[in-house]
Formats: sequence, C-alpha cells, structure tokens
Amino acid sequence: MPIPEEVTGDEIDKDVRQELQSLPKTLAEDVARNLVMVARLLDEDPEAAYGYSRVALRLASRVAAVREAAGFAAYANQKYSEALAEFRAARRMTGSVELWPVMADCERGLGRPEKALDMAGAPEVHKLDKASQVEMRLVAAGARRDMGQLDAAIVTLQSPELASNSVQPWTARLRYAYADALLAAGREQEAREWFAKAVESDRDGSTDASDRLAELDGVEFVDALDEHEHEEDGGSASPTAEAGHEDETQDGKED
Repeated sequence: MPIPEEVTGDEIDKDVRQELQSLPKTLAEDVARNLVMVARLLDEDPEAAYGYSRVALRLASRVAAVREAAGFAAYANQKYSEALAEFRAARRMTGSVELWPVMADCERGLGRPEKALDMAGAPEVHKLDKASQVEMRLVAAGARRDMGQLDAAIVTLQSPELASNSVQPWTARLRYAYADALLAAGREQEAREWFAKAVESDRDGSTDASDRLAELDGVEFVDALDEHEHEEDGGSASPTAEAGHEDETQDGKED
C-alpha cells in the first residue's frame, strides 16, 4: 500500500521504535512507516488502517507493538475475533494487562457478555491503571446492558470516579454512559442531569452529549441548506433551533 513520502517512521512512539530495533534497519523502517499510517487513519479511515496493519503484520509478526496495532485496526473494523487473537498475542509477548478492557469488549462484540463480566472480575483488573479500570467499568456496564440488566448497568457505573468533580480524560465518557443507562431505564430527569454533566466535562467533543441533551430538551435542529431553499421558495425562514417543544414519544436509546 502506498505511503506518503513525508512519512519517515520516526513519528512513532519511542517505546515502539525500541521494539523495532530487533529488526534489520530497512525492515524496521518499513514496519514503522506502516504503523504510522495505522495510527493516522484508525479513526478517519479504519479500513485503510486495517490494510496497513496487515502489511506490518506480514513484515514483523513477532513484534508485540505490531500485533497490538493489528488488533486495534481489526477492532475498529468490528473484526472482533481477529482483534482478540492479536491482543492475546501481544499480551503473551509483553506480559502486560493493559489490553484487558479492550479484550473484554471484544468478547462483547462476539456476543459473549458473560465472558466480558468474568474478565471484569478477574485479578488482572487490579493491576490496571486508573484510566483502564474506568474503561473496564464501562465495558462491564455495557455487558450488563447487552444482557438486558439495566439496573445492574447503572449500579456498575456508580463509582468514586463518577461522583468526583474532578475532570479526567475519562470523565465525559463515564458520565455519558451513566446518563444513557438512566435514559434506557426510563429515568429521564436524572439522565438529563448527567448528560448536562457530560457536556460540562467533554472538552474535546468525544461524545454527542450536547446533542442528546438538546434532544431531551425538545430542541429541533434544522439543516441550514433546507432553510435556504425554503427562503428561495418564498417561505419564511425557520429558526435553526426551536426550544421548549417536548417530544412526548421520546424513548431511551440503546447503544
């Protein structure tokens, strides 16, 4: 697969670069450049990222960082069985537990929420850092919802991290998941409060909490293009947002 000339491979993390030192120099450079492309495209073009990950895997399957990158590329493309296999391989190579939450989420993707819950209660969870423990809690709550256990999902998310006023990288996602679980359980007013809290902590727009909050408040968004066409037809312009209209048929949405 083509790689832009400006991608040298030096852009990769120093720990990954150190791992690649076990390879011949030219091979290490080729693998590094493919890994850079995986990282760049993972969010915007998962399919292309997956292609680059397969190239890196073919070149250096015995490098843990390569197996991990291949796992995340497969995960982004919902190839959960393949992702789980790659994550397991990376874990065998490194002995690290940091991939435990995403491995558990792969079990969810494979339709095995009970297995994900087993992993949430495993000793490995105690070895995770705080961010990964929160991620594990999110996965466990998702597994509960997969099983139709909404109340249990809500309880799972109730934690010191959720109650804390301190804003951490995981805060918005945790509050959002809690709000969404409350809404699914029919607790709309509480859900609104937590969507509002998620908005307050979502500094990088990692969730659509503001849209969900507006939806609960009955705000109707109108496409600007449609509005312009309406004006050309001689009609009066519609407001871009009409507040105060409650949708009585609004139901909680499942993830």
